[in-house]
Amino acid sequence: MATFNYKAIDQTGRHAQGQMDALNAVDLEIRLERMGLDLITFKSTEKSKQLFSPNKVSNRDLVMFCFQLEQLSRAGVPMLEGLNDLRESTASPYFQKVLGAVAGEVEGGKMLSQALAEHPDVFDEVFVSLVAAGEQTGQLPVVFDNLSNTLKWQEELIAQTKRLLMYPLIVLVVVSVAVGVLMVFLVPEMVKFITSLGQELPWNTKLLIFLSNAFVHYWWLFISIPVVLVLGFMAYIKHNTPAQYQFDYLKLKLPITGEILQKIIMARFARYFALMYQTGIPVLSAIKTCENIVGNSVIADALSRVHTQINAGDTMSDSFHNTGLFPSLVVRMIKVGETTGSLDKSLLNVSYFYDRDVSDLMQKMLKLIEPALTIILGLVLLFIMASVLLPIYDSFGKMKIY
Repeated sequence: MATFNYKAIDQTGRHAQGQMDALNAVDLEIRLERMGLDLITFKSTEKSKQLFSPNKVSNRDLVMFCFQLEQLSRAGVPMLEGLNDLRESTASPYFQKVLGAVAGEVEGGKMLSQALAEHPDVFDEVFVSLVAAGEQTGQLPVVFDNLSNTLKWQEELIAQTKRLLMYPLIVLVVVSVAVGVLMVFLVPEMVKFITSLGQELPWNTKLLIFLSNAFVHYWWLFISIPVVLVLGFMAYIKHNTPAQYQFDYLKLKLPITGEILQKIIMARFARYFALMYQTGIPVLSAIKTCENIVGNSVIADALSRVHTQINAGDTMSDSFHNTGLFPSLVVRMIKVGETTGSLDKSLLNVSYFYDRDVSDLMQKMLKLIEPALTIILGLVLLFIMASVLLPIYDSFGKMKIY
């Protein structure tokens, strides 16, 4: 899709100009007509760089995309016309370009799922698979409705996690800045006075002096070393499969956070698996797809073993139980779903239970974090004040008044 700079005129005779993506000059003219503008001149150009508009589509844009397509599909609006309407209504320039390309591919004879698959950075494998299944079964509006609800659930979970992390991060930054200011400006001045007293310094004051000198002369190391270590560790586990596996296993075993992470993964797996099963995607294909969306190599490896066992003839419940990684609730509900023939409903119940449980655990964790951070801040300040004031108090106690 090309980018054009255009000049146009509206119905009242006022001039307008701007930049727009279009397949060609005819498409540009059609799009401007929908906006109530008549094209005067145009020129092909490269798209202007936008520092704060990266090539990324937000979850909220995808939710609106699914919701609007579901409504348009139920109303009987042709798919191509619906895509063009969506392209005009979205506020994201990059998403406009993607939808324009999708509309062009659909107009060229491709199925919607095939057109969406051309943009894997926006529409992932699960999204494309569900749309393809909806096209085959004639349940496209239902698929878009389910996708919209699932993406909203994911957006709420991300927002909840951000709220949980926001307070600790703010307190951590404030504490770091406060300690840095004390070490660089206040402590050196107090140390000069303490050393001028000429008495033996306690170990905590010596440690404080050492840390203060380190902060003053090597402050850049205190900033760069943690950043380098984190980036180096991330690069190492990214390119080392065994290390990635061990790190993912450790995350699941951490106290409190490990339990929350495992329940988030189980909720995500149950919801997407139920959605694919409900749409008519075969069980083995759904499990294979879930390996790529759980976001943890340990759980993904367990799903791979489940896939192998089911393919060999074992029941689903036995296969999940044999991995030893899936909670008894998940295994039990899968067994109920197998028995009753309503696997999708059983898995959605699992997702609902874990959603509620994760929300409760996060609230409890937040209530624990607040006093813990307050205590840590108090201990840091107490150490600094004690290291500075105790030698001064001790020297006053030894003074003789004549």
